[in-house]
Amino acid sequence: MACGGFACSKNCLCILNLLYTLVSLLLIGIAAWGIGFGLISSFRVVGVVIAVGVFLFFIALVGLIGAVKHHQVLLFFYMIILLLVFIVQFSVSCACLALNEEQQSELLEVGWSNTNSARTDIERNLNCCGFRVFYPNETCAADCLRNLHCRPCAPIMEEYAGMVLRYVGGIGLFFSFTEILGVWLTYRYRNQKDPRANPSAFI
Repeated sequence: MACGGFACSKNCLCILNLLYTLVSLLLIGIAAWGIGFGLISSFRVVGVVIAVGVFLFFIALVGLIGAVKHHQVLLFFYMIILLLVFIVQFSVSCACLALNEEQQSELLEVGWSNTNSARTDIERNLNCCGFRVFYPNETCAADCLRNLHCRPCAPIMEEYAGMVLRYVGGIGLFFSFTEILGVWLTYRYRNQKDPRANPSAFI
């Protein structure tokens, strides 16, 4: 059968949702790995990553069941949710790629001020103390505190921030286009007739 046919649309949609399932399990696995190895102690960060992974898993599951059964209602809701996710993800990805160094620095400072557990993780992993200045009465989880030669964390974080935002923005942009592909495939698949079904059945 040609690639524009019912079977091809169904297979492409199933493969796309299997990819989303793998990505969701990967996100959940990374969060669990970070906790297990003590790299992340912030439950807020871990909670967000796991929530995104579980949300993506359920979307993929709905899409997979809808594709296998050619279920009109499931496919409709899957298409709408995927379109909303595309809009949000595309906007966030573009914002990540558009941030300049000054805006990145401001965001890092706001994030540093608003969370204590993530601050501890950063100090321990980057071996630095304080954001721009470290005061002796403050606590620090870095090993460098023993020899009293600690760099502030802001310059180190700023070195990585641009690279991380480019990676996050690029990966997010790539996946947002797979989502719009999923919306198009779902719309097309919903309007195709199953050649094995009763010809007089309503689709």
